[in-house]
Amino acid sequence: MPEQTPVIDVRRLLVVMPTWLGDCVMAMPTLRALRGLYPDAQITALVGSAVRPIMDANPWINRTVTVRGKRKGRADGRRGGPIRLAARLAAGKFDTAVILPNSFRSALVTRMAKIPRRVGYDRDGRGVLLTDRLLARRTLQGFVPVPTRDYYLGLARYLGSVDPDPGMQLFTRPEHDVRADDLLRQGGFDPDAGRKLVLLNPGANYGDAKMWEPERFAQVADRCAKELDAFVAVNGSPKERAILDRVIAAANTPIFDLSAAGMSLSLLKSVVKRASVMVTNDTGPRHIAAALGVPVVTIFGPTDPAWTEIGFEGERQVMVKVFCGPCQKKKCPLDHRCMTRIDADMVTTQVVDLVQGVGARA
Repeated sequence: MPEQTPVIDVRRLLVVMPTWLGDCVMAMPTLRALRGLYPDAQITALVGSAVRPIMDANPWINRTVTVRGKRKGRADGRRGGPIRLAARLAAGKFDTAVILPNSFRSALVTRMAKIPRRVGYDRDGRGVLLTDRLLARRTLQGFVPVPTRDYYLGLARYLGSVDPDPGMQLFTRPEHDVRADDLLRQGGFDPDAGRKLVLLNPGANYGDAKMWEPERFAQVADRCAKELDAFVAVNGSPKERAILDRVIAAANTPIFDLSAAGMSLSLLKSVVKRASVMVTNDTGPRHIAAALGVPVVTIFGPTDPAWTEIGFEGERQVMVKVFCGPCQKKKCPLDHRCMTRIDADMVTTQVVDLVQGVGARA
């Protein structure tokens, strides 16, 4: 490993993590790089409660501070919340904050917490709140697409990290692995029997435009059951209940409903570890699969892969070129042709290739 040359001495470091699940996973190489840069520092991650389990068993941090969600009309993020959160952070006596999100609020809170050095990108009008301002690449037309993973690593490079490893990693706790295996067995899948497990992830928090048709996920499930003798499971959040129901109803093969069986983010990581392949829209579980080394077929519609490229050899990206895309819109103003022109055969071919080819898992 090249010699690390810290630009500044850091003893107590706060890393402000992104809000979105996928972005948090793409920030893992930066956490690893910061630990390599500051092996003796106390590193704390500030993370939202919804994605807090993604940090489980992470060896690169000493502790987490969770941004509390709404409770009885009160929240860290609203109605005076930044003041309470800043007071909690001030008690940590951090000497440096590395701010991964671009938001004004994330920089404001660290300034209010009186953290002496605040490192981040000069975005969202927050430059005055930062002590170390990095400029994101842009042209007259707007910001240049840079993979989020590499964008975050730019902060570690600025601080002195040399050739940081860009590979994403996640970790699970043994007790969650045991519970996940029990849950799968209850659904009819024996993790030790050698059968293939195909995970479907048909939802997307970003918006409807990101989602491939549920009925086509069902067609992939039927093909996988027939051609691979695979056990198929579907994952989604409670608010995606209607989408999961459509997938299950449209399939001829039985599909195990992980959400109905009692799923959590911690358990999801452990379930994904057992999978042979995941089929997903461009959303958070895609990154979880890649970070755990699980082959993944990602269906892209309105989003530009250039922003979320992960460099994972086990990923196959399926998309079609259309005159109006990638538009980055949450809802399609036309006929959603970027998704409707992707058929089940295009996706299933990639699934079979991964399972039977170099991406196959025991």
